[in-house]
Amino acid sequence: MAEVQIKNVSKTFHNKDDKTAYTVFENINLDLKSGEFVSLLGPSGCGKSTLLNIVAGLDQATTGTVEVSNQVITSPGSDRGVVFQEAALMPWLTVLENVMFALKKKIKKEEAKKKAIEYLKLVHLSKFINSYPHELSGGMKQRVSIARALAMDPKILLMDEPFGALDEQTRSMLHKEVQYIWEETKKTILFVTHNIREAILLSDRIVLMGVRPGGIIKTFDVTIPRPRKQASPEFIKLEEEIMEHLAGEIEKVMREEMGDDYNSKKAALLYGTHRDMGDHI
Repeated sequence: MAEVQIKNVSKTFHNKDDKTAYTVFENINLDLKSGEFVSLLGPSGCGKSTLLNIVAGLDQATTGTVEVSNQVITSPGSDRGVVFQEAALMPWLTVLENVMFALKKKIKKEEAKKKAIEYLKLVHLSKFINSYPHELSGGMKQRVSIARALAMDPKILLMDEPFGALDEQTRSMLHKEVQYIWEETKKTILFVTHNIREAILLSDRIVLMGVRPGGIIKTFDVTIPRPRKQASPEFIKLEEEIMEHLAGEIEKVMREEMGDDYNSKKAALLYGTHRDMGDHI
């Protein structure tokens, strides 16, 4: 039985000023099994974050439904923890207090403190519990954000490009951190990324989305044994296969954004060795 069921979901935005509308995606059907790590991958504007927000209950589908454990989602809930690109920590609270903040509404203060420390240990930040956000690096702030989400013990962890603003070294370190957390907690994870290599490193399954009005182009099961090495033949083969499917979609975005200024030389900028789609859009 799937833990998350996305059924015939479409999303259309309406502009009240000029009464225009555009459809971001339509007829999305996707199931996530319990404990599965699934990445949504695609170019800018294809609706990855919008779809994640619908699963989170932060946005509503125009048509279709999302179910978690057979319950239709209409609003945010404690069964879904969300980690955004920006950590959004409260600057006047310490690391420990940030993680405890929502917990104190559900359980006693001492129990909340104990649980917060437990999850800060899981993300290797127990030595920084009395630090304030401005004293932390970007990667450390994201680890606090992950600990805060996990402390609520959600069934599903929703991660919206959580490492997109970080440097390559920090991102690489957090890839290992997230894999460790996922293996320890057995959470179901839905992860949004532009980065092909990131998706292959982390995922059980990669869902490729096309540009609007978009949908799912193809789904890849990632069967490469963990820990995965980017230089392995299997990794490189899958990376190239994914890029083949997405090359045309990225060019559609470039043509839409650049119009008459678009040319093949500019298109070549899309295909850097890092395979991070959307950098130049």
